[in-house]
Amino acid sequence: MLSHHNIVSNLEAIGQILWVQPEDCVLGILPFFHSFGFTGTLCMPLALGMGAVYHPNPLDAKTIGKLAREHKATLLISTPTFCQAYHRICGPEDFATLRHVVVGAERLRPDFAAAFKEKFGLDMLEGYGCTEMGPVVSVNVPNILQAGERQVGHKPGTVGHPLPGVAAKVVDPETGADLPEGQEGLLLLKGPGRMVGYLADAEATEKVLRGEWYVTGDIAVLDEDGFIKITDRLSRFSKIGGEMVPHLKVEEAMLRLPGIEGACVTAVPDPQKGERLVAFYVANEAMGPQLVWDGLAQADLPKLWLPKAADLRRIEALPVLGSGKVDLRAVKALAAAQ
Repeated sequence: MLSHHNIVSNLEAIGQILWVQPEDCVLGILPFFHSFGFTGTLCMPLALGMGAVYHPNPLDAKTIGKLAREHKATLLISTPTFCQAYHRICGPEDFATLRHVVVGAERLRPDFAAAFKEKFGLDMLEGYGCTEMGPVVSVNVPNILQAGERQVGHKPGTVGHPLPGVAAKVVDPETGADLPEGQEGLLLLKGPGRMVGYLADAEATEKVLRGEWYVTGDIAVLDEDGFIKITDRLSRFSKIGGEMVPHLKVEEAMLRLPGIEGACVTAVPDPQKGERLVAFYVANEAMGPQLVWDGLAQADLPKLWLPKAADLRRIEALPVLGSGKVDLRAVKALAAAQ
């Protein structure tokens, strides 16, 4: 449950860090059932007094490029998956008036960010949020260079600084003890956007709130400059042979292999080791499972973390939710069925 206070305070903070002006125009492509589609693209123009233009299909790149060009859009809020379609189909002239492209919901690959900037001249500003926080928590912003002084607002590989008013800390997942900067642990957040609670579910609310702090379930690092780096999801670990294996680390290693355009790791039960990893990847037919396994074997991963070659499955496209995130339930069901 998000109060008016939760939502408006979140929108005002976004407006501050992105320097939103009345002459700005947001290109709204996220579905309104998605928390950021509802707040960032539907409510923000109303609350902050800026323009907006909408299209209901976030994958219709041709129409989206045309709308951006004709309405001189200055702000695009999207996901890396949706932006891949824009990169393929839209021309530089379509996005010539954009000054911010904010992306979230999934990890932004450095190679795609570089390709996007080369074509459109725009840094993709990766952010992070959760519905329980109103929903935006943090975002990268453009670096500022003024009078010879440089302020770093954009650090690739991170999800930026927390919004004004949002506090973040990292704690030990087992003990709850605060951890120092640079050390990986469970991310906790508090701020004016924090939810009232889950509707008619006091038990679920109690599980994720520690006083004023919201327990995200995400594993993260706070670096020396205050940037947040999300390293994994607590629920996306598998216990294999008694050791906790992070799915995201395996996915990142797969995505570093030339020719792999997408990857998602899940797990199925295993009678010997408790669970075993199954990894799906998007690539052309020449990229067979053995080739992928050979590449992973050369990566800096413990042997226990490597899926078997027989458990590496090539697919045409990863299943995606309407919000742009990979559909993890569908991937798990696919693994179980196969």
